[in-house]
Amino acid sequence: MIADLQHFFADSGPLAGAIPGYRLRPQQLEMALAVARAIENHGLLIAEAGTGTGKTFAYLVPALSKGGKVIVSTGTKTLQDQLYNRDIPMVRNALRAPVTVALLKGRANYVCHYHLERAKNDGRFLNRDDVVYLARIESYAKTSKTGDRSGLAEVPEDATVWPQVTSTRENCLGGDCPNYKDCFVMEARKQAMEADVVVVNHHLFFADVVLRDEGVAELLPACNTMIFDEAHQLPETASLFFGESVSSSQLVELARDTRIEAAASAKDNAALPEASAALEKSARDLRLQFREESGRQPYSAAQDNPAFVSALDLAVTKLTDLTALLESQADRSEGLQNCWTRGMELLGDLARWEEEEDRAWVRWIEIFGGSVHLNATPLSIADIFRRQISGNPRAWIFTSATLSVQGNFSHYQREMGLADAATAFWESPFDYEHQALLYVPEGLPEPNSEGYTRKAVEAALPVIEAAEGRTFFLFTSLRAMREARELLETGMKKMGMDYPLLMQGEGSRTELLERFRKLGNAVLLGSQSFWEGVDVRGEALSLVIIDRLPFAPPDDPVLAARIETINAEGRNAFMEYQLPQAVITLKQGAGRLIRDENDRGVLMICDPRLITKHYGKRIWRSLPPMRRTRDAADVLDFYRQIAGATA
Repeated sequence: MIADLQHFFADSGPLAGAIPGYRLRPQQLEMALAVARAIENHGLLIAEAGTGTGKTFAYLVPALSKGGKVIVSTGTKTLQDQLYNRDIPMVRNALRAPVTVALLKGRANYVCHYHLERAKNDGRFLNRDDVVYLARIESYAKTSKTGDRSGLAEVPEDATVWPQVTSTRENCLGGDCPNYKDCFVMEARKQAMEADVVVVNHHLFFADVVLRDEGVAELLPACNTMIFDEAHQLPETASLFFGESVSSSQLVELARDTRIEAAASAKDNAALPEASAALEKSARDLRLQFREESGRQPYSAAQDNPAFVSALDLAVTKLTDLTALLESQADRSEGLQNCWTRGMELLGDLARWEEEEDRAWVRWIEIFGGSVHLNATPLSIADIFRRQISGNPRAWIFTSATLSVQGNFSHYQREMGLADAATAFWESPFDYEHQALLYVPEGLPEPNSEGYTRKAVEAALPVIEAAEGRTFFLFTSLRAMREARELLETGMKKMGMDYPLLMQGEGSRTELLERFRKLGNAVLLGSQSFWEGVDVRGEALSLVIIDRLPFAPPDDPVLAARIETINAEGRNAFMEYQLPQAVITLKQGAGRLIRDENDRGVLMICDPRLITKHYGKRIWRSLPPMRRTRDAADVLDFYRQIAGATA
């Protein structure tokens, strides 16, 4: 295998012949050899590979060469599609490997014939656009081989019609569905069962491992190699699925589905639609007990709110009433039977959430624009995850550009229960010393001081001018981002800058990035979703500004409980948990700057704690080895050099 890999990755090897501009990178070959050893030995490998290493090919080549069934799980559907449509076919062709490949997504990504028909017959929509979109989806469902909604670009991802024409674990009728033979989800699972390589995403993987729902559980027993790309996202995703959650939107959906099923199969029962309407109203009233647009709070805060307690009791009462009615009508159709089962499950979920007293779990509430979620999350997923991956011998590969703190993986290993995993670290092959400059401006106040965002924007404006736009301005909160938008508009106007100003929320992420690339001189403001998974190469981006070090808010109920537990055990939660988390997130944000060996730019971190605090050195030493400065004149000189080099 080792000799074969050296041949595959050589300057004159199969990859070079199949990929334009390919050249050997020692880090890529070393990583491929480490992955090959893990596959041979059914081992656990945690591998961090800096930007530009080419980690995708480094794990695909040995995985496809070795044979056997391979599952690759990614952090995003975007990377999932890229692997399936581009990377795997490229490697497969280069290696001339006769492997079959399947793409498997969660059921919400596939049009459901049954619910499409029900939505059409119900005829109730939130807006006029949905009527138009429904017609397009219906036409698409008749001609598409996959039913994958990503193949229907004319209907926006966030269109409110999608939940009405796709299925969930709760409302899928399974083998009882009259459209079962034509089901897109079942066809996708069938292809995944037969394929040599299956591409999934983390949400799908954990939904299935925990719920035995999406088809991965059936795949795992036959799998020889399990690869997690963007593995830094696993702790949060695993916590989500190893926990429990029940939401007001689930109650609303049950009420809606019951109304539709009753209209089709129990028209003579006037009580069902009345009970459905009562449940829906109580669920919406539950959400209205919170004035916030969004946010998280501990269960104790809700307990102290009599209005919330009363609203929750009423919702449980209305759910109980509807479920009792459904039991009496369940034998009239598969749909009503399914609604009764869901009602019983939701009652059980709500009862468990109200009664949960396990000290190893934390109860908390998350508020969204149209719903409220009642969550219970384990304080540690390490033991749970370790149990999930034990069993049949197979290789487990965890890889990302950001898993360690200065090459130390102990934080990640502790979180995931991977103490005995082999670890490996490869620096980026990019020449950061010449390609990038780290700038921490002098004179900025502490981030929690009044007027901090205004001061940060004032420091950023001359750098944006020197960069001629071409900026990502990344924020740790939506509030700071919105405040900065107004300050930038005013400041840029005063300085005579007319660079386009784009902000997260003004369109989908894909649309905004496409506009940013085409404009070539824009300033894009983004929060969480723009810190990672964004790839803008070339001259369109030459400045990344980060407003403050990305420490998670300590009042987050899950984080607060974890901090309390760690400190109660005599350990240091800040150094052991909060700091490593912030470092990994910062590395993701910083990684947006240099995406190619020809890219050049400035990483500006406004937060003075990077210099003034004792832990600051640990943070910047975890970043790529770029030159550092606190002098604005050095930044202006850097941009003059860039302009001279490209003139």
